[in-house]
Amino acid sequence: MTEDWQSHIDRIEQLARSQGMRYDRVEFEVVPESFMTEIAIYGLPVRMPHWSFGVRYIYQLIQHRMGLSRLFEVVFPGNPGRAYLAKSNSYAENVLVTAHVLGHADFSSNNLLFKRSQQQVGEHIVEQAAAHARQIGVAIQEHGLGKVESVLDAALSLEQHIDIDHGVRRPRYPELMPPPSQIPDNDFARRFASLGPDTSRPKPTGAPRRAPVPPHPEKDLLWFIANYAPDLEPWERDIFLAVREESFYFYPVFACQIMNEGWASFWHARLLREADFLPQSAYVDAIKCHSDVVRPTASGENVALQTNPYHLGFSIWEKIVAERGLEGARKIMCEDDDFAFIRNHLTYDLAKELQLFHFKGPANGTLTVQDTDLPLLHDALLAPKYGFGAPTVSAGRIHVDGKLELIHDHVTDGRGLDPERGRKVLEYIARVWRRPVTITTIDNDKRTVEIAVSPPLVS
Repeated sequence: MTEDWQSHIDRIEQLARSQGMRYDRVEFEVVPESFMTEIAIYGLPVRMPHWSFGVRYIYQLIQHRMGLSRLFEVVFPGNPGRAYLAKSNSYAENVLVTAHVLGHADFSSNNLLFKRSQQQVGEHIVEQAAAHARQIGVAIQEHGLGKVESVLDAALSLEQHIDIDHGVRRPRYPELMPPPSQIPDNDFARRFASLGPDTSRPKPTGAPRRAPVPPHPEKDLLWFIANYAPDLEPWERDIFLAVREESFYFYPVFACQIMNEGWASFWHARLLREADFLPQSAYVDAIKCHSDVVRPTASGENVALQTNPYHLGFSIWEKIVAERGLEGARKIMCEDDDFAFIRNHLTYDLAKELQLFHFKGPANGTLTVQDTDLPLLHDALLAPKYGFGAPTVSAGRIHVDGKLELIHDHVTDGRGLDPERGRKVLEYIARVWRRPVTITTIDNDKRTVEIAVSPPLVS
């Protein structure tokens, strides 16, 4: 980190606060590219060890060496927030990244979804994740790598299967069925009951009935298995709950990606324009870097989105600020996630301007718009985000013999399951459930498929 770049951090922060940005303290650190890749893949500077992160690391490394992706920074919301900048960044890139990071900090400190996550998980997730890693290290010493890895296989294969509406802390199901209501909730029944004891309803007799488990389809599979797997040991349960807690931390980052990256890009562009203390050459280089960040076509990990989330979010925020002013934009930033943001603010005119509709025609001829269905475009952009990007699978029933029956709501989900991948996940689950696990679904050709897996025999 050069001294000149360091000297600009305070001035950029002063400028940001003078523009109305409000955020918790951010700690900046410059790290080697190899470490940048590691924390980007693991999602946190220190996290539980697992082979799947190594697979992702190799993929990211290949992408980087082929020139298909590059990491300028990795940001972790919290109080304080933590920002890691690549050692290979130029002076101008670090100036832009500093402003970009402050935009992220402003977003995560004020957006309701991020704030709710912070309240539930805590503001020190980096330290908590390190504690989880130490806890798993102790488990490996006590129970062996093979056993611990088997539990992590199951837990991490379900890391997207949480229920954010219930929150991190939730009680177990009631063990007994609730007694029938003495007075139905209507005016006639209340008047009738008020006539006196001669007309009062008889009290229910007999022993209370045990409540079914689950009492309703349960989509928080991490919580369900942690609490109801028949023979799960305490240390195994702790691993499931640790993975679940970290998933609650990651959810807002996933659900607000377009908004968040767009907001950070909007603010780094605005702060650069106002930063008259920057040398002209640094300003020009930083603006060139901004143009690369918000170009229309995505690259690297974002190529599957078909449009760059930085570009899309930046364009929508610019339109909102032009129409509603900064305070109007801040209100939307605080209250929305990507679902509301895209549906409410990606208008037909803006989608047409950004060329998000499908076109057809010869490569060397006149192109015509093929599809201008705005709701269809919204659905296409948001489809990968539903259910944390995972299939809609719930725990439906525990049979008398302990068999776990899972339900795939393919109608709501709008897609089938790949039988091979589905079977692999069920194998992971069966090892910790220690009873057969089944699921009925459809494959990608809409044919009904039943997958059943039994746990391996223990010698």
